[in-house]
Amino acid sequence: MASTPFGERETRGFRAGDGPPLVAAWCHSAPADPITPDRFRTLVLLDGNFDPEGLRVAVAGGRVLGAAYAVRRLTPAHGTDLESELGWIPFFFVDPAARGQGLGRLLLTDALDWLREHGRTTVDFSSYTPHYILPGLDAAAYPEAARLLDSLGFRTRYEAAAMDRSLVGHRMPDAVARRRDELTAQGYRFGTPADDDLVELIALAGNRFTPDWARAIRECLAGGAPPDRIVVAREPGGRLAGWAMHGAYESALERFGPFGVLEEARGTGLGKVLLHLVLARMRARGAHGAWFLWTGARSPAGHLYRAAGFTTTRVFRVLRREAAR
Repeated sequence: MASTPFGERETRGFRAGDGPPLVAAWCHSAPADPITPDRFRTLVLLDGNFDPEGLRVAVAGGRVLGAAYAVRRLTPAHGTDLESELGWIPFFFVDPAARGQGLGRLLLTDALDWLREHGRTTVDFSSYTPHYILPGLDAAAYPEAARLLDSLGFRTRYEAAAMDRSLVGHRMPDAVARRRDELTAQGYRFGTPADDDLVELIALAGNRFTPDWARAIRECLAGGAPPDRIVVAREPGGRLAGWAMHGAYESALERFGPFGVLEEARGTGLGKVLLHLVLARMRARGAHGAWFLWTGARSPAGHLYRAAGFTTTRVFRVLRREAAR
């Protein structure tokens, strides 16, 4: 233990009763990315991989001063792979009044030690699925955290761009509408998937893109979301070639994605058509904007989004720390 202006400080695992003060401390410490008790419950406490000892909490004088969350797979994301050498730190924070005393370093070191004790030699910040809070570190919003993670050996793997666009006055551009009509005349079909189509859609998302997208589609619909949040595209021969949707994550109406077009079908205009068809549906449901958290800024998808009026609002660094071997 060490002394602080709040009294004797200790770090320990999560205990019953920590939730409300932890959420309050989080919102005070990271006002750009607040969380609610129900989101904390869903994304952390009810996660199948949650281990109370992995959520390291700093307390002093009965007050929560910070936390760092370490998690490793207890249940596979898909198949049987527990990714036994990989761990994650989805978030950490320190109360502004307690900064400058080494508390952030202590919490992160505690979290890294816990992961190492469980055989995790590679640690990512913070691209954990299924319940990541943010894709990575927003160094512009949290420069102190960036310096601390760098000093602990975390290095940037790649960057993820979050984008937004207003939907006020949205209409499908004439060029995209013409391409939709041309593709339809060629035998392509666009529409809401029927129940039986969902089997093929989920398989396409999981096998050709990422299993996490398949999970998101499945959980969204199983949770009661209407199928018309999804638009699928079929080629003239009947093969499912792509889809776009919104509201898949945490039932957020204005959150776009996931969105995918088969690589061999790209360059046909399918992506532009699907994107604008879903934006039109979002506007019809009353959405005033569309946003998402994660795309490659220089990727083909990133160029497509910018051409559709999206602008980058935040950039996240996906970080990794490799333990010395």
